[in-house]
Amino acid sequence: MTALNPAGETLAGVAPDDFVRVDVDPITLRVIGGALDSIAKEMAQILYRMAYSSLIRESEDLGAGIFDVNGRELCESDSTPMHCGSIPAYIRGIDRRLSGTYQPGDVILHNHPYHGAAHSPDYGIVIPIFFGGRHVGFAGCTGHVSDIGGNFPGLCMDVVDVWAEGKLMDAAKIYDAGVRNDALIQHILDNVRTPEQNAGDLEALIACARLGERRFVELLERYGVDVVMSAAEKWMDYSEEMLRRRVREIPDGEYEAPLSYLDDDGKNREVPLAVAVKVKVTGDDVVVDLTGSHGQVPTAFNVPFEGSVLPTVASAVRTLLLDEALTEEYVPQNDGCFRPAKAYAPEGTLFNPDFPASCFARFSQINRMFDSINIALADVLPDRAVAGSSAALCAIAYSGLAEDGQSYWVYIEINEGSYGARNGKDGLDCVDTLMANTRNNPIEELELNRSMIAERYELRDEPPAPGQYRGGIGSVRTWRMLTDTFIGSEADNRNDPPKGLAGGHDGLPGAFTRNVGTEREETLYSKVTQERCAAGDTLEIRMPSGGGYGDPLLREPALVLEDVLDDFVTVADAERHYGVVIDESTMTVDEDATARARASRQAA
Repeated sequence: MTALNPAGETLAGVAPDDFVRVDVDPITLRVIGGALDSIAKEMAQILYRMAYSSLIRESEDLGAGIFDVNGRELCESDSTPMHCGSIPAYIRGIDRRLSGTYQPGDVILHNHPYHGAAHSPDYGIVIPIFFGGRHVGFAGCTGHVSDIGGNFPGLCMDVVDVWAEGKLMDAAKIYDAGVRNDALIQHILDNVRTPEQNAGDLEALIACARLGERRFVELLERYGVDVVMSAAEKWMDYSEEMLRRRVREIPDGEYEAPLSYLDDDGKNREVPLAVAVKVKVTGDDVVVDLTGSHGQVPTAFNVPFEGSVLPTVASAVRTLLLDEALTEEYVPQNDGCFRPAKAYAPEGTLFNPDFPASCFARFSQINRMFDSINIALADVLPDRAVAGSSAALCAIAYSGLAEDGQSYWVYIEINEGSYGARNGKDGLDCVDTLMANTRNNPIEELELNRSMIAERYELRDEPPAPGQYRGGIGSVRTWRMLTDTFIGSEADNRNDPPKGLAGGHDGLPGAFTRNVGTEREETLYSKVTQERCAAGDTLEIRMPSGGGYGDPLLREPALVLEDVLDDFVTVADAERHYGVVIDESTMTVDEDATARARASRQAA
């Protein structure tokens, strides 16, 4: 499967045949739209408040929503777009095996990356919704659990195939017509290193989907199937038309991003992996062509096409063209936003691997793809495009054998990068970017529960990328291990640093350093498999800083002074990069000297 609409070429626009489409007045339409939005938000609240694992509970690495019988998204939670965007593919993967067998009370667990899952650690729970004896839709949610078995705790890079990743559940009914399959659930928990966490996460996922089922049935009871589904169809069509309207404003053509490179595949060191992105616009359709990207690799560093590539393309197009800060009209996120965006990736490549290649660690690649789509369209969307962002998910798993010797402690943290600048705004500092949208992991959470202590957690010392609008600043975090600890990482340091736009400077790459500042200092690769840190060792994680936007000599001197006062740049940096001369005795801008310095730079 190389080219496909995220909603499914054969499904997009096909309405269920078990309801009559009726006219819905504007007020009722708004009420139902608001109700759908509230259902998805409430589902997500249940999931992240009930979950046991830090990734779901602290980082909100989750997604939830309501879907029709064809798997089309009616609403989604305000959480990670990767999770929300992939649930329709989960449903299609489940439907290929269970279509025609759904019953009230079913609860289905799924995580197969070649049958729709974003990747195997993202457990998906799907519940078919019945009303009046008819199957009318699905409630679905996903969340990243701490461990799924497999070769290594938490995260794995150097694994031979998809089976080595861990326990695969391919449309497994853990409740069949309301009857819980305790033997199957126990089998699943017996094959992971964190059974207590996984059990808690599984119950949270089930509770989330059941809440969605209940709330949607309540909506149907109040307004009837015909009215609710007709309103949902109208909202989907509206979102599609709003997005297509923005696509039509882009001149037809092919827009290509400069070739960028990921560090390596986690095994073959010093072999960078090309990411090639070309955006083709024809009328009101967008196709993202990934031809020219690196071939699939013999590690876990591949990307499931349907569960990860397609949601990324849809999210990137929607984010750029329907930015909420620049769009006055309310446009809900639903299946309509998927329809104008398509993707192509040759089979057997990084973004469309052949079964059974492992694709456990796929986030740095899709974030880089999102970043490249943005860069490709920068010339035709100068007021919307963002300079290069950190564009890598820095997920690190720390683990060790628990005191009881019967299980492992596993902690997965997300480290924060930064956004590039955009026309009119500086880049955001120390935040997760693009497809991730996860929250930071509080250091106290790990210190209370694990054998590590944080010695540093703050913004990087280096100045941000200069520009009329400066780039965002990445984070730096230092852990000291209190006991022998294993580390697994699927990050990307961006040895190919984030690109500046319109005259802005490039950002800065990241780095992993063990025992920094000591005679035992050692630079680690961004991707490691079960790297051992001894008790007393430190690990410094330095995240990339985003690119700048625009000529630095056009930056308002008052903003440069503000950055100096905030210790983001030095007085010398201000003059060297921005031509702004600051009187250190009064810490004010010397306007005459600044005018002369800038005139001299511009003349040169």
